[in-house]
Amino acid sequence: MAIKACTILQDYKRGINIQKKLSTNSLNNPYIQISLIRFYMQCHDIDNANRIFSTITNKSNHIYTVMFKGLVSNSMSEKVFDLFDEMKIKPDTITLITLFHACTKFANDRAMKIGKKLIEQMPDNYRNNNILLNSAIHMFMKFGDIKSAECIFQSIKKKDIITYGAMMKGYVSNDMSEKALDLFEHMYLKPNDIIYTIICNACAQLVNDRAIKIGKKILNEISENSLNDNVLLTSAIHMLMKFSDIYNAERIFQLINNKSIITYNTMMKGYIGNEMIEKALDLFEQIHLNLDNVTYTIIFNACAQLANDRGIKIGKKLLNQIPDNYRNDNVVLTSIIQMLMKFHDVQYAEHIFNLIQNKNIITYSTMMKGYVDNNMSEKALDLFEQINFNLDNITYSIIFNACAQLANDRAIKIGKKLFNQIPDNYRNDNVLLTSIIHMFMKFHDVQYAEHIFNLIKNKSIITYNAMIKGYVENKMIEKALDLFEQMHLNLDNVTYTSMFNACAELTNDRARKIGYKLLNQISDNYLNDNIPLNSAIHMLMKFGDIQSAEHFFKSIKNKSIITYNAMMKGYVDNDMSEKALDLFEQIDLNLDNITYSIIFNACAELVNDRAMKIGKKLLDQIPSNYQNENIVLNSAIHMLMKFGDVYNAEYIFESMKKKNIITYGTLMNGYNINDESLKCFKIFEEIKNQNLIPDEIIWNILIGTCSRIGILSRCQYIIDQIPRYIQNKKQIQNSLIDMWGKCGSIEKAENVYKSVYDRDSVTYTTMINAFGLNGMGSEAIELYRQMPNNLRNEISHICVLNACSHSGLLDEARIIFNEIPMKTEQIITIMIDCLSRLFLFDEAQKLIDEYEKTNSPNFVMYMALLSSARNNRNHILSEKIYNRMKYLFSNQKQVLQSGAILLSNIYSSFGEYQYAKEFRFNQIKQFGMKTKIGLSWTEVNDELVQFKAHDHSHPRSLEIYAELNRLASELIEHGHIFDSSCITRQIDDEETIESVLCGHSEKLAIAFNFIQRPVPTIIQITKNLRICGDCHQAIKLLAKIRQCTIIIRDSNRIHHFHSNGKCSCQGHF
Repeated sequence: MAIKACTILQDYKRGINIQKKLSTNSLNNPYIQISLIRFYMQCHDIDNANRIFSTITNKSNHIYTVMFKGLVSNSMSEKVFDLFDEMKIKPDTITLITLFHACTKFANDRAMKIGKKLIEQMPDNYRNNNILLNSAIHMFMKFGDIKSAECIFQSIKKKDIITYGAMMKGYVSNDMSEKALDLFEHMYLKPNDIIYTIICNACAQLVNDRAIKIGKKILNEISENSLNDNVLLTSAIHMLMKFSDIYNAERIFQLINNKSIITYNTMMKGYIGNEMIEKALDLFEQIHLNLDNVTYTIIFNACAQLANDRGIKIGKKLLNQIPDNYRNDNVVLTSIIQMLMKFHDVQYAEHIFNLIQNKNIITYSTMMKGYVDNNMSEKALDLFEQINFNLDNITYSIIFNACAQLANDRAIKIGKKLFNQIPDNYRNDNVLLTSIIHMFMKFHDVQYAEHIFNLIKNKSIITYNAMIKGYVENKMIEKALDLFEQMHLNLDNVTYTSMFNACAELTNDRARKIGYKLLNQISDNYLNDNIPLNSAIHMLMKFGDIQSAEHFFKSIKNKSIITYNAMMKGYVDNDMSEKALDLFEQIDLNLDNITYSIIFNACAELVNDRAMKIGKKLLDQIPSNYQNENIVLNSAIHMLMKFGDVYNAEYIFESMKKKNIITYGTLMNGYNINDESLKCFKIFEEIKNQNLIPDEIIWNILIGTCSRIGILSRCQYIIDQIPRYIQNKKQIQNSLIDMWGKCGSIEKAENVYKSVYDRDSVTYTTMINAFGLNGMGSEAIELYRQMPNNLRNEISHICVLNACSHSGLLDEARIIFNEIPMKTEQIITIMIDCLSRLFLFDEAQKLIDEYEKTNSPNFVMYMALLSSARNNRNHILSEKIYNRMKYLFSNQKQVLQSGAILLSNIYSSFGEYQYAKEFRFNQIKQFGMKTKIGLSWTEVNDELVQFKAHDHSHPRSLEIYAELNRLASELIEHGHIFDSSCITRQIDDEETIESVLCGHSEKLAIAFNFIQRPVPTIIQITKNLRICGDCHQAIKLLAKIRQCTIIIRDSNRIHHFHSNGKCSCQGHF
């Protein structure tokens, strides 16, 4: 009895002392020997247990059984089976049951071999022993050998309730719950609580109509006596939670008087499974029992899923309270790592990971998944390369996802190598193969992804989803739709989401047909699922079907911030940014990073007082956790640039810790918008210094910068750095045609144009525009005539009419105008400009009158008239036009500001400086008028220089002005008379007409070129305003005097001043 007490208490010291006091006779007593073996096995002293066992000469089945049980309890599988192999006597039923239990527990190859051998050698007289056969059923079910288990079950003549229980439990553990229900319904015995518990678990596993029906029927059959069976009621709660029947689960939970920690665990786990995390935490805070490792794991998982302030607070508090006996529990520690990773507290997760002494593959997998979820896939790969375990399917899947996220050279190398190393037993794992498809799609290796897809015999909806999503991400939308139409599976929420996104990308008739059909067919199960509904809103917005999108939005009961984002982005994409701001002001949810980005973009689109107010207020309210998020800050930079607030945009840019290529592109684009394009070249050098690789967007922005600067040498500098494969992309080619055209190199523009294999509308239109800008109207018309009719659109019509206007080709313009079937507002406006430039004001006015019969007045049409009246020096007509504008556009300050500047310049051209000054003063008072500063820039010897009128900022200003004096003298000698009508202000006493006009920015840029040694043979200048009449006349003469070519691009066109004293514009400027 004393030894037995020591065994129960695991009091090793007392047990040894008692053994020492035993006599030799006592030590040879079989009962004492068995007690000592049990004692040592319980205290994990296997050596002493073996020593006593070895002293026994006549070993009985009972002795062997005790040894087997002891070794099993100490998880020593090999020693169990070694001892069995040494056994000289035939095992009795008790020993066989123990051995079946050992084989069941270890279930390895040796265990399976021995278990099957025991069944084969079992005497016939044992084959009616239900307890023995039930153990054998349990063993075979553990082996996954369903057929052998069923054979034994069928052989039992008098099946008892335990036999049925063993069989049904085996089915459930092998994911064959339908078979468990079949057996349950054919059972002729009255079920006990254990059977009900097993069937509840089977129904929980299935969660189909049959399972729900049977499960609820069971609940009604449970006797009152069973209401005290915690195990059964806990299984019932688990089942109801799986049915999402929260009400009845809570009702049963309340019925349980003595709730155990297992009951609480089941309830909390059920809440989590039903995405009711807050309820799980509420229940957790009511617990007054000692927590077990399962509780800790569940709550850490709950906090991980919630990841809000409450979740973080509870999770970290619980982490500090873990008792010592759980601090080496891998399951608990792994859930802690997962939670910390969800909190983005990577450093603390790494600390916990490093504390774990016996890391298993699950620990590594959790850590790597955390890295992937935190966009730190390089770290995931680093950790992967340290693993010395056999990988499981989950680990493979995580690494494939990490490689997919990175898609760089290292990731591609590891991903492909790992793919070739997958063991055969995982090559039919759909989840794993799906992650491989995802990876290859991210590598843009669509062909190999298709190869893997075709190898999968039993494709699941998840497999199809991965393929469809991959096609969408690789811009192969038609293929996504083709694959969708081949599917014969029930769609899930991911399928709906992917298909709505695919249709949104394509937006053609086929996509619309499929998209609307899917909307009509969407299962009721998903009408409360925000993810597919958000995608449906996105798709409808892409279709331009605002009304249907708004209908869907209103039908969603529990709108998430993602739902609002989808709707607001749709409004922005459909040029309805005011509606986006209206909706934004209704939100009472916490904003996410996407919301900030969308609203900043909406404000950037509007650029009105309301937008500026909201945008700047929102910028000041960005929470600290988003202040380092590039997606938010890039949008903020874009918005500020659209507001003209370059200073604050630059401040945000400089404050960013991790600038990506999009950040640099956003800043450069902003500089272009704000006429500060020269700064883009500095940013480009910074990109190179940071070892960032410019993408197609960056190159396109830089080409746009070159187009604005209009300097050939600078363009060539950029083009020489663009990779050839990018230069061969159509969008880039179209941009290059535009760039070369705008810097006056028609030959290079044509070379690019001719290299475009599949010319689209943009290609033709850009080349037509290039001809027009360079005074080559006839060539523009010829190309327009060559352009296929189906490619002609409003822009191509405008460009050819503009080319006619700049070359004075009125008859051709009239013919083309009359041929255009749909004359839009802009087309009519450009025709008015064409007529006005040739001073055909009456005909232009007739077009305006005709237009206004059915449309509201358009201020651009009147500005075209006023500008030409200014060029015609017709101040009476100018006043008449301006007064008409004041009447029609009384509330449009910017329109009247522009008109007032033109009119005041007309007064100045007649020498009425005082009147012009008073007029300007009155307009400034009324409209807050701002005058744009005239700038010219030129590049010599890699130095890009900018000048404004009468600029003395350049270090060589003395030389520049000395050269200007020489140029003025040469002009006068060759008969040039400086035109005072081009002076728009009162001349000061110390000034002359000559000094005022020679101080124009383009003349300063020319003088700067002439002081270079050697003097450039081609001088190129870009000016942000229209060239004045005096400068135009003077530069024609200078080109002839100095025998050089001067190319000047002003705000309207490009002037090629040739050495013969003529300009390409032929006076049409």
